[in-house]
Amino acid sequence: MDHNNSETKDTLVQILSPQRLRGKVAVITGGARGIGAATARVFAENGAHVVIADILNEVGTSLAESIGGRYVRCDVSKEEEVESAVKVAVEWKGRLDIMFNNAGIAGFGGSITNIKMDQMMTLLAINLHGVVHGKRGGTIICSSSSAAIMGGLASHSYTMSKEAILGLARSTACELGVHGIRVNCISPHGVPSEMLVSEFQKFLGNTELRPNEVGSIVGERGSLLRGRGGRLEDVAQAVLFLASDESGFVTGHNLVIDGGYTSAFSQMSFIYND
Repeated sequence: MDHNNSETKDTLVQILSPQRLRGKVAVITGGARGIGAATARVFAENGAHVVIADILNEVGTSLAESIGGRYVRCDVSKEEEVESAVKVAVEWKGRLDIMFNNAGIAGFGGSITNIKMDQMMTLLAINLHGVVHGKRGGTIICSSSSAAIMGGLASHSYTMSKEAILGLARSTACELGVHGIRVNCISPHGVPSEMLVSEFQKFLGNTELRPNEVGSIVGERGSLLRGRGGRLEDVAQAVLFLASDESGFVTGHNLVIDGGYTSAFSQMSFIYND
């Protein structure tokens, strides 16, 4: 059989399969909760073997057991711990197909004139260096943010770290493409993860604010799809696409999950009325 035809047939089988990641092996950093946990569940549902790498031992272990995966403690600011997570995947299943560099922290607010460089270095060690340490696997997906696309959506420190990830992903895609390795980003907006809910609680002065309430606020004020805010599942499905063979010709791309918010200004939509 012709090699190209065989490869095409295998790809079609993967695409048409109800399990879009059947047999693939993935490492997800920051996988114990939020976007990482939602993605771990979706990956497992689609046939992947998932290694959850996080510092939340109890939560991470419980999730890994529930999806038939593995958990490894991993501080992504330390390269050797990311390497250990990769080693767990390779020793478990013999290879690594997908690396989802998702771990990150919110950073700190305040004026640009008052930024403390020691705090900045701590933030970059996790949000940016963690991505650098995680450049492994057949397809690499990195978590950026709508804050990297549009100013005024997050603190200076967080914005800088997420903007840097976009540049790093593009340049890495250039280098690794010759080896058949794809590198892409996702940029969620207003998705009520634990981190975002905590930030909303702090800035709105309401510690009782719930994820569904944050979603409602985003749906009304931060989405072209009026009343529809982002969900963890929306991001997980976007990562699934980038991890699967369906995106086999997609690299160096930033997939924005924002309800159109960073693409258009909706306050002038009255001009479309007859």
